Amino acid sequence: MIEIICGEKGKGKTKELLAKVNAAVQVANGNVVYLDKSQKHMYELNNKVRLINVMDYPVSNCDEFVGFICGIISQDNDLEEMYLDSFLTVADLKTSEEIAKAIEKLDVISEKYNVRFVLSVSKNEEDLPACAKAKVVLAL
Repeated sequence: MIEIICGEKGKGKTKELLAKVNAAVQVANGNVVYLDKSQKHMYELNNKVRLINVMDYPVSNCDEFVGFICGIISQDNDLEEMYLDSFLTVADLKTSEEIAKAIEKLDVISEKYNVRFVLSVSKNEEDLPACAKAKVVLAL
């Protein structure tokens, strides 16, 4: 399952994502991971959430990002949820086609490994590809 929180930069997506992850970790039976482009929100996250700074790794396109996600999943059989802040930046996605391809791949991974993804996307809902619009749970 994929959920998307979308809106222009500065609308409060990260704040919503942090609230969601901190609430989810309280009831989660498995592990929760938060991917971001920096360590900036380390002290706002519950200490049970694993924070990964994607910029520390050589991820420079959609395929490398999907491989990175698969590597995280393969190392943690108890992984239940992944929260991806600044999704377009950490996955290095620039076009609508790249966004659609990444979301389709994450959908397959989510189904196969039973991992829930929550993405923060810095675009207005109407600017998202059709496959992404159906997954929007909050548009700011």
